[in-house]
Amino acid sequence: MSDTPDFDWIAASGKRAKGKRPEFFDAEAVDRLYSVVFALAAEVSALRERQDTIERLLDKNGTLNREDIEAYEPDREAGEERALATRAYVARIMRGFQQAIEAMEADDPPIMEWVEKLSRE
Repeated sequence: MSDTPDFDWIAASGKRAKGKRPEFFDAEAVDRLYSVVFALAAEVSALRERQDTIERLLDKNGTLNREDIEAYEPDREAGEERALATRAYVARIMRGFQQAIEAMEADDPPIMEWVEKLSRE
C-alpha cells in the first residue's frame, strides 16, 4: 500500500486478486453472499472504532474536529477495551458457524433421532 497522494484507494480496492477465488460452500452465490456480509461486518467494526474515538475525544475535550479524530491513538486501556469489544462483536457474528461446528463435534444424535426413538417406545 502507498501513502502517496496520487494513490487511488478506490481503484485499488476494486482490483481482482490473482488466482482462483476461494470456495467454501457448494453454491457460488453463498460464497459471494458471505463475502459481502463479512465486508459489511468489517465496515461496521471500523465505524464502531471511529465512534469510540469520537466519544473519547468529546469526553476529554468537550469538542472535536476532524484532525483530532484522524490523529487519535488509543492508550493502552482504550486499546484493551476496543480489543474486547471487537472480540465480542466477532463472536456474535460467527456464533452461527460456531454452533454448527459444535453440533458436528457433539456426540449427541440429532433431535429427530431422539423424537423417532421416543415415539417408538
